[in-house]
Amino acid sequence: MSQTATSNRSVGIVAGLVAAVAFATSGPVVKPLLVAGWSPGAAILVRLSVAAVLLAGPAAWAVRGRWHVVRDEWRTVLGFGVLGVATASTMYYLAVDRLPVAVALLIEYTGPLLLVAWRWARDRQAPTRATLVGAALATGGLVFVLDLTGSLELDPVGLAFALVSAIGNAGYFAFTGRPSALPPISLAGAGMAVGALTVAVVAAVGVLPLAAPDVRVDLLGAQVHWIVPLLIVATVPTAFAYGVSALSVRLLGERLASFLALSEVLVAVLLAWALVGEAPLPVQAVGMVLVVAGIALVRRGTDTVEVVEVLEPARAVADARV
Repeated sequence: MSQTATSNRSVGIVAGLVAAVAFATSGPVVKPLLVAGWSPGAAILVRLSVAAVLLAGPAAWAVRGRWHVVRDEWRTVLGFGVLGVATASTMYYLAVDRLPVAVALLIEYTGPLLLVAWRWARDRQAPTRATLVGAALATGGLVFVLDLTGSLELDPVGLAFALVSAIGNAGYFAFTGRPSALPPISLAGAGMAVGALTVAVVAAVGVLPLAAPDVRVDLLGAQVHWIVPLLIVATVPTAFAYGVSALSVRLLGERLASFLALSEVLVAVLLAWALVGEAPLPVQAVGMVLVVAGIALVRRGTDTVEVVEVLEPARAVADARV
């Protein structure tokens, strides 16, 4: 491996880990705001709107002189914005309002399992052994996280919101994984704008309640104005995290970058413990490890299938030439 390739890989790994840590701050930082009286709809609308403004400049710069690319990729932008941004983020905040941050995030991150099931039903082709083992591990881990056999009581409506956020998470990976001429940062910026507009429309018709009282919020042991946590979640886990994550994917590729993204779950658990006092039960900690390991196996098995699908036609052509 050349010195340049090694340097790019190192930068990509650092960027991926930084992005995961940044993404993980979203739930623990916004939770005190929700407790103080803000509705999840109002919080997510402000978060996405501010992030869209912050990403507008870099997104436009990346496609300068090539605006037709955005027009040509409008379906990807629309799907990413509606499902990967608006649905995933809004439903996650609705879930966090009723559930511990770790539980809501773990359920959301089962999105890749939904993709596996959908592709299995669509293609009528059984997943690889690694995928099936990973799915079993993740499912078993989720049982531990939810503590279904214990005394922990979880809000059923919150669990429903978390499951819908998992569908949004699946859409996020499906649309970002598509081959596209649109630069990642431009997809993030355009998708963020579509997501903010989608939430605004849903709120305007009365489906998503908006409550934004002028309150003080407990954050890191101090009383701060409500604008502080909102600026943090709009800047750090949204605009900044999406931008850095785009750099990581570009340098490392989707597969390795997606593995690094799994560290978000563990970081969010620690932050929720430190910021809002949500310490996981021992059985839940075991479940979290199983879920992360299972999803990693699912992604590895899915990547193997994709590599085979790419290589087989090339082998057929080579054999025909012999």
